[in-house]
Amino acid sequence: MLDTLNRCGWCVRDPLYIHYHGHEWGVPVHDDRKQFEFLILEGAQAGLSWLTILKRREGYRKAFADFDPLAVARFSDKKIERLLLNPDIIRNRLKVNASVTNARAFLEIQEAFGSFDQYAWQFVDGERVVNRWETLSDIPATSKESDAFSKDLKQRGFKFVGSTIIYAHMQAVGMVNDHLVSCFRYQEV
Repeated sequence: MLDTLNRCGWCVRDPLYIHYHGHEWGVPVHDDRKQFEFLILEGAQAGLSWLTILKRREGYRKAFADFDPLAVARFSDKKIERLLLNPDIIRNRLKVNASVTNARAFLEIQEAFGSFDQYAWQFVDGERVVNRWETLSDIPATSKESDAFSKDLKQRGFKFVGSTIIYAHMQAVGMVNDHLVSCFRYQEV
């Protein structure tokens, strides 16, 4: 059967991309573990394509304790060295170390705010931002909300959380709906 659905232009024909775009991207997430997963994956993606990360997602799931921030926060130096030999993830020492650092800071936020979700959504006043972009070139790389979110995360000790990475995180977890208005998912999410 011929697929005639209108999708956002970044959604290439790869089945992983199509599935991610059609089922996850832009759907509001209110689960701390899922928020942590996207923080790890978005940080790993820095300088790489999202498809590269999607292809390694299962490897990340196994390597990073099913994205359990408490388990990742306890990773020892020895465990980190083993991760750097794992071909199923991006073997960048700075990114792997950042994941462990971020897990520890993530737990501090949970303790201070009750949940990471509650903390994160405050940057959009608890309401998703619904944009009305017509072309991919209309979509910004950052926003005033991602600037504030990124700045606060950095002050709390997070790494690999620049405004562009955080804007991508906000898109992924549905804090921002950046599906093009012509995309079949725009109205659905």
